[in-house]
Amino acid sequence: MANFLHFREMAGLSRDGVTLIDAIETEQVDGMRHASLYFTKATNPENLSVVGTAEEQARFTISGALVLKLALPEGEPLILATGSEEVEVPLSKPETDRFAGTHAIATHRNGEDAEAILEWISYHCETQGMTAVVILDRATPGDTEIDEDLKAGLEAMTRPPRVTVLRSHHPLGKQDLPAEAHPYCAPEAPGKDRMTIPPADPQRSPLGEVSIYEILRERFLGRADAIANIEVNDLIMEDGEGTIFDKAKAAPEGVIHLLGKPCYPWRVRSNTPVRFADHICVQFDSRQGNRRWCVAPSAAPSTAVWRLTHIGKAKADTTKGARFFRFLGLRHFSGAVSQIVPKTALIESDELLTLSRSRFGYKPVRAPEVTAKPIDPGRERRAIVTTMKNEGPFILEWIAYHRIIGFDDFLVYTNDCTDGTDDLLQLLQDKGLVQHRDNPYRQSGMKPQHAALAAALDEPVVDQAKWLVCIDVDEFINVKCGNGTLDALFEAQPDANMISMTWRLFGNADIHRFADEPLTRQFSRCAPEMANKPHVAWGFKTLFQNQGIFKKMGVHRPKGLQPQLHKQLHWVNGSGRPMPLSMYRNAWRSTTATVGYDLVQLNHYAVRSCESFLVKRDRGRVNHVDRDQGLAYWFRMNNNATTDLSIQRMLPALQAELDRLLSDPEITAAHNHSVAKHRERIETLRKTEKYQEFYTDLTGARLQKLSRMHSHFGTNVFLSGPSCVPDEIVWLNAAEDFFFTVEMNEAVHN
Repeated sequence: MANFLHFREMAGLSRDGVTLIDAIETEQVDGMRHASLYFTKATNPENLSVVGTAEEQARFTISGALVLKLALPEGEPLILATGSEEVEVPLSKPETDRFAGTHAIATHRNGEDAEAILEWISYHCETQGMTAVVILDRATPGDTEIDEDLKAGLEAMTRPPRVTVLRSHHPLGKQDLPAEAHPYCAPEAPGKDRMTIPPADPQRSPLGEVSIYEILRERFLGRADAIANIEVNDLIMEDGEGTIFDKAKAAPEGVIHLLGKPCYPWRVRSNTPVRFADHICVQFDSRQGNRRWCVAPSAAPSTAVWRLTHIGKAKADTTKGARFFRFLGLRHFSGAVSQIVPKTALIESDELLTLSRSRFGYKPVRAPEVTAKPIDPGRERRAIVTTMKNEGPFILEWIAYHRIIGFDDFLVYTNDCTDGTDDLLQLLQDKGLVQHRDNPYRQSGMKPQHAALAAALDEPVVDQAKWLVCIDVDEFINVKCGNGTLDALFEAQPDANMISMTWRLFGNADIHRFADEPLTRQFSRCAPEMANKPHVAWGFKTLFQNQGIFKKMGVHRPKGLQPQLHKQLHWVNGSGRPMPLSMYRNAWRSTTATVGYDLVQLNHYAVRSCESFLVKRDRGRVNHVDRDQGLAYWFRMNNNATTDLSIQRMLPALQAELDRLLSDPEITAAHNHSVAKHRERIETLRKTEKYQEFYTDLTGARLQKLSRMHSHFGTNVFLSGPSCVPDEIVWLNAAEDFFFTVEMNEAVHN
């Protein structure tokens, strides 16, 4: 075996709840041998004792794992008692002389092949002057798959570093996680809540026994000039200011931070193993970072402890740090990059492209070039896309209102209507007021609203629009600046190409009976602006310019961000404040930091009158088609805590537009037909025992009182439903300062 490559094993045992990772003879003083014993986190100290004359000098833990420091006479074996069994423990001899004076890296392998490891070694020898490396190999005991390739690769190097591969007899991973290669373990993997997760695999799961770094120090690296801790899928970036080892030796306490950033391939060619050079992308909105360290032992405090992400009991020099990239495709890659990171987050990095081409001489698969559609500075058209079912009585007000604030086009998808909604919309289409389509959800297999939005992409009215939005017939865009029109909103935010409008939940205002009158006049009771409960209270809908920055429409905001164009996105909230990068891909609701109502809000009349809510419940939901809109839904959405009349300044213009539409006898007849069918359905439902009981609950004093108490309740109350609130809480004086919640429960939908 070449003298630059050594393979070593740790002295381990497992008995009666005690698992020893390694036992190291650290020094001999005055005829006594000193030893350090490192156990796993799962070891039960009560099952462990030392037999004979060995003296226990210290007992402590590193990240929850037991460490014993012992002294025993020269020539006497070390014997541990585990339960009723005694076992002799061989002590590993330290090899610190072999690494004395080196610039070393301590790392661990968890599945990477020899080719990747050799590429990693060569890179750090060339760029950082690395002269030694200790690799903790997490392979199954007896697996020597990489040994011959690793030896051959090192022999081919002109000046190979000293390499020791260290293996354990026992799993060192986290006990409750699957293999680290599985997407579930990738930090940014999408859809973790929907994954089928394999059984726990401590042999290959992410490293859990971090006391391994103290083992590496005592057995191998304690006398090295400087040591860095990174993974074999990390590459330190050159910065022209010296190597990481030089920086650590110059630091006051011999320690610097290494700050890492994840990177990914855009795509890997078929039947080709993933390599460092494939990684050319980073996340534009990444908040994940990795911290590692580099230490010069002679300059560090004698009490310093090597941990996973930092050196304990030593202060790092924050002015001398270095950067690295973590090439996650090497450790987590499982066939498709989209399994470990959302492709909508990836943008190319010039630094990684240069690395791939110049250092590795590679031609990676590039991200496609995408350009945004230019937008004419003129007004152009504004369009709403929506879905409806049995909403006939409410259509004219909604269309009239949005026409007066500046919308030109309405694309409406319907299905299975029985109240004349289809007929009214078809009539309005014939008169050039809307575009009406049958919802293709049955053919597509999608939920009705999603099917409609997918179909809308092929419609000229969408393609030709400058501004688009998806809102429902119970949602009214309430522009609160200028004269209340879209023109005023766009003038207030001339650079914005995406404006999110947070819901303001409007309750039934204790109105029980249906009336054929504008909702915006009838219902003025609502939630306070800063009411972020229930969870849906701060949902938003989004006006956006049709530039191709996103691939498709979504219910709350456009979806499928073209990440290469993220810098061209100027997204503001309802107060005109910029939305953070962290919201760009998936956000659908406001937070305390992003909510804003100063310029625009979305009045959400989700319940209307008690009688109309009977029909809404009977009709079913357009998105969550499997959920009943029962008392729990009413309780969540019926908020009558305060009053907001801001939209009512538009009533004169709204009434004038309604009168104009209703001056057409055909439109009046179609509207009156839907109103009659709505009333007919109300009467039919109220004659059934189920709905009469439901109506009695809706109109009762208990739910009326609860509709003014939302600010006093925790999130779990809204998930559980109104029955979880005791009567003594309901009838408290609402002005009292109190808070009530319950234990976590599954959401109630009925």
